Amino acid sequence: MRHTLIRILLLSVWIHSSLVFGEDKKESATASWMAEHYTKFEHRIPMRDGARLFTRVYVPKDDSEVWPILLTRTPYALKPYGPDNYAAHTGSSFEVLAKDKFILVTQDVRGRHASEGQYLHVRPHNPSKGAKEFDESSDAWDTIDWLVKHVPGNSGKVGMFGISYPGFYTSMGMIDSHPALLAASPQAPITDWFMGDDVNHNGAFFLSQNFAFFHWFELKSDDPLRDGGRQFVFGTPDGYDFFLRMGPLANSEVNHFKGTVPIWTEFLAHPTYDAYWQARNIRPHLKNIRCAVMTVGGWYDGEDLFGPLETYRWTERQNPGITNMLVMGPWAHGDWGRKEGDALGDVKFHVKTGAFYREKIELPFFRHFLKGDTNYTATEAHIFETGTDRWRRFDAWPPARSTARTLYFRPGGALAFDPPSQGEESYDEYVSDPAKPVPFTLEVTTGYPRSYPLHDQRFASTRPDVLVYETEPLEEDITFAGPLKATLHVSTSGTDSDWIVKLVDVYHGDFPDPDPNPAHIRMGGYQQLVRGDVMRGKFRNSFEKPEPFEPGKIAKVEFTIPDVCHTFRRSHRVMVQVQSTWFPLVDRNPQTFVTIPTAKPEDFRKATQRVYRMAGAASSLTVQVLPARVP
Repeated sequence: MRHTLIRILLLSVWIHSSLVFGEDKKESATASWMAEHYTKFEHRIPMRDGARLFTRVYVPKDDSEVWPILLTRTPYALKPYGPDNYAAHTGSSFEVLAKDKFILVTQDVRGRHASEGQYLHVRPHNPSKGAKEFDESSDAWDTIDWLVKHVPGNSGKVGMFGISYPGFYTSMGMIDSHPALLAASPQAPITDWFMGDDVNHNGAFFLSQNFAFFHWFELKSDDPLRDGGRQFVFGTPDGYDFFLRMGPLANSEVNHFKGTVPIWTEFLAHPTYDAYWQARNIRPHLKNIRCAVMTVGGWYDGEDLFGPLETYRWTERQNPGITNMLVMGPWAHGDWGRKEGDALGDVKFHVKTGAFYREKIELPFFRHFLKGDTNYTATEAHIFETGTDRWRRFDAWPPARSTARTLYFRPGGALAFDPPSQGEESYDEYVSDPAKPVPFTLEVTTGYPRSYPLHDQRFASTRPDVLVYETEPLEEDITFAGPLKATLHVSTSGTDSDWIVKLVDVYHGDFPDPDPNPAHIRMGGYQQLVRGDVMRGKFRNSFEKPEPFEPGKIAKVEFTIPDVCHTFRRSHRVMVQVQSTWFPLVDRNPQTFVTIPTAKPEDFRKATQRVYRMAGAASSLTVQVLPARVP
């Protein structure tokens, strides 16, 4: 039996060709496999200002034809360094692409690790730079220009891709595209750090998501080419307790970082949407893109969901006529590039979406535009519909057939498409206490669980400082596809407040438990978070010029929440939750009109929050509804 298995494995390796990865699932792209099939080179590529950027190049040993180049620019290091030290890429996009034979190039961006120059976070684009001036767009141009002229055996065709920060560098590389750049795939790209990616959402600072990360990113180890950054020592696994005891946000600097994390100091120095943040908004610069673009994101990406949706929209708007596609799957941050994607947290998707994406979406995209594979049809929007757990194709995103409908908050915690009538003057209220904030998860963590964007919300709906509105059990499936718009008519006894709105899928009572079920999870009545976001109330009229609330006076707070593509199944309920704290994911709002990064302990006060649901002040959530689809 053992010898038979060996023969089968050897046969699978022999059958593998450069065209079909799916037939070679038995062999992974280990370091030894890479050394067998690729030759590694290291270069220092000169930029227009003289700085040299360290670049790793893997060239296929098969010289029977010329190969296209795939470039990734990253701030995260090219370990292991050294021409004789090969990296493994098992179970990742790199593995799939390596087995199809591309010249795989990765570069330390300017000022990081082995590259020269000064590093700058989300370096602003300079559309009017001179001949010796640089930005990330010009660094990408200069790199591509050098590669096609100096790397032997290349076809002169180049693609770019990258996830998260490398996604941002891919987006920058698309701007004023080099003629050799024919395909680019920004994946979970940073787009605007104040409005919706990573650092802030609508001006609300994301604390636990960024605290340890930027400490690690900024503090270099003694040997950065071999070691990683230095981890922050919390002294406890309980982030809720740690950050609550930390006190006001200013204490993160005074008591912990003490100026050793320069980017953190910059964040706290810019509490409004000033020139610092505006210069780092890439969206207006996504112009003169001449390559095909496939933007990729995850519906449950807790870091960069805003980025891919906005990158797709602005690329579409400002570059008419190019191939511009969007792919969205049921993934946490970057999981499409490395995991099977058949589940996240407690929720099962019943299909290996990650492997499907890598083999059936990403690889064909690059094969078509870089290798001329004609067996390809571009899909404008390749979207995974959660709830029904199926891939769908659309000619536009949001789908042209979707219709805006409004779910209104009604008496008794009801939620309905019928607006309130005259005479129903009413409101719901709760007391928000910064000393006892609503947790965003029940998991004990100092960071954030990757699966929190779909966690069970039953713990939140039982709290007195969370308002809950829900429909009756649905008689038929209903699919929301597109952005959400929260419209709140509120008042507060304070002068500032955060407003968090969450869309929740309430499972029916006899929903089956997992089998096996070692964690004893009960899925009946599970309140799955579908989407949630926050608006810092002081920015309700302007992100540049915050305004206090007048205590007790009704004010309108309206904001867009990133898109969904989710079907609420028959017998489920649609739920909306409203609260004013989401801790420690979001830093605490003192609920007094102060500059939060310099707030004092005495500035943090309880506030009575009212949400109105009456004619003329009808709080609601507007959704995009797809017409019923007959299977």
